[in-house]
Amino acid sequence: MIETVTGLPFNQLVGLQAGAAPSLLTLPEGPQYLNHLGTVHASALLALAEASSGEFLLQRLGQIGGFIPVVRRLEAKFRKPAHGAVTSQVSTPEQALDDTRRDLAAKGRALVSIAVELHDQSGTHVFSAEVDWFLAKAA
Repeated sequence: MIETVTGLPFNQLVGLQAGAAPSLLTLPEGPQYLNHLGTVHASALLALAEASSGEFLLQRLGQIGGFIPVVRRLEAKFRKPAHGAVTSQVSTPEQALDDTRRDLAAKGRALVSIAVELHDQSGTHVFSAEVDWFLAKAA
């Protein structure tokens, strides 16, 4: 079992890093992340959001072990252009996590929705997402 999503090959390629609290993950500043407008590319923001939701699940549910998480849906809103490094903050109600634990134990599968907010280096709220994960016991 992995300890952090930053070790996954794609996330290493993208350059995602652990964030400093209260941030979960960080997309560092760099010209490789820019789009034709000189702001952070939408795909880079999506990668950060998806990875952040996965890291949150790993930190909050990883101790259960023996399950495979797969993104089922990601709904995103691009709020403002992002400049420089981008950080993530992730949340979901504790009751939703309790329900997920219960469903995994009882049914061997569960759905959980994770909210992700991204802020650029100036603190501007640039992106919001809701990432739905399907979790199933490994065969």
